[in-house]
Amino acid sequence: MIQSVITGTGHYIPKKIIKNEYFLDYEFYNKKGIKINESNDKIIKKFKDITDIEERRYVEKNILNSDIATIAAKKALINSKIYKEKIDYIISAHNYGNINPISFQSDFVPSISAKVKNKLNIKNKKCRPYDMIFGCTGWIEGMILADQLLRSKNAKNILIIGSETLSNVIDPYDRNSMIFSDGAGAVVLSAIENFREKFGIIHYDSQCSNNDEIYYLSNGPSLNSNYTKSLVNIKMNGRRIYEYALKMVPNMLKTIIDESKLHIKDIKKIIIHQANAKMDYAIINRLFNLYKISLNNNIKKIMPMTIHKLGNSSVATVPTLLDLILREKMLPHKINPGDNILMAALGAGMNINGIIYRFPKKNFIYKNHEKKYTSK
Repeated sequence: MIQSVITGTGHYIPKKIIKNEYFLDYEFYNKKGIKINESNDKIIKKFKDITDIEERRYVEKNILNSDIATIAAKKALINSKIYKEKIDYIISAHNYGNINPISFQSDFVPSISAKVKNKLNIKNKKCRPYDMIFGCTGWIEGMILADQLLRSKNAKNILIIGSETLSNVIDPYDRNSMIFSDGAGAVVLSAIENFREKFGIIHYDSQCSNNDEIYYLSNGPSLNSNYTKSLVNIKMNGRRIYEYALKMVPNMLKTIIDESKLHIKDIKKIIIHQANAKMDYAIINRLFNLYKISLNNNIKKIMPMTIHKLGNSSVATVPTLLDLILREKMLPHKINPGDNILMAALGAGMNINGIIYRFPKKNFIYKNHEKKYTSK
C-alpha cells in the first residue's frame, strides 16, 4: 500500500515587519468611494479586535513571489534529504504570480512552478511544473493532487509550495488591505510503501461553491477613484465570507473526520488557514459543537495561530505554520509521532478543503526514508 508522507518542510518569512501603526497616516475610503470620517486609531483598533493582527510581513520591492517560493522549496528539500533531481513534480500554489514592482501587473508566463524549477537549477526534464490557482486553499489542494499522483504511481517525490506577495496587490485606501501579507511555505511529499500501519495523508475533501459566492473575494479598482497605480487590487466582502465560512466549513471538516473513522478527540492539532482570527475561532468552536464538545479556553491549545504576527499570507499560511511547529518555533505547540492533525482552508471561489494527516513513528519513517529516497 502506497502512502503519501511528508519528508521535508520549509518556509520563508520576510524580514520587513509592518506594525499596525504603519497605517496611521493612510486615508481609508468606503465602498461608495467616500473618505471614512473616523480616526485611523479607531479604524485600526476595530481591525485588531476582529482579526487579532498586530503586525504583518512584506517583501522588499525587488523580491518576487518566485524568489520566496524558491527559498522555502530549498529548505524543504534540504530537510527532506532528497536530491532535487529526484523531484517528479513541482506544484506551486499562488494567486497572482510574480507582481511587477513598477507596473503592478501579474506575470504568469512562464509559470511560477517553472520559475522555481529554474531557480533550483533542476535539470530533470521529467520534473513537471504545475501551478495551482485555487484561492487561499491552493496549497492544500496541491497536497491533495500530489497524494493522487503518488498513489497512482506516477511519482515518488513531489514538491508542493504555497507562496504569495499580497503586499503588491492591495488597495492602500481599503481597510481590508491591512489583513494581507507575504510569505512562503513548502513541503516534500513522498510515496512510501507500508503494509503495517496507516499514516501520512489519511483522508481529505474539497468543496467548491462557484455560483453566487464566486465574487466574495476578487479583484477590482481602488476605492479611491483617483488612485490609478494599479487596477489589480484584492477585494473581499468580509461579512459574506464570514457567513459562508461558518455555514460550510465546520460541516465539511466533520465529514472528513467521520469518514476517516476518527473522532474530533483523535485530532491533536488543527492547522487552519490564518485568514481572520475571529472567523477561525468561530469555525473551530462550531466544529467542536457538532460533537457536542465545548472548547471554552482550550481552543488555543489545539489551534496554533500566527496571524497576530504574520497576517494573512494566503496559500503560505498553512505550510508556514506546519513548518514552524515541526521546527519547535511555536512552543508549547508540538507534533508527536502518531499524532493526527487536521489542515483546513477557505479561499476565493468560494473553495474550501481539508486534510487529515497522521505522523508516522520516527523509527519507521527514518529507516524507509533514508533507504529509499536519499540521493547520495
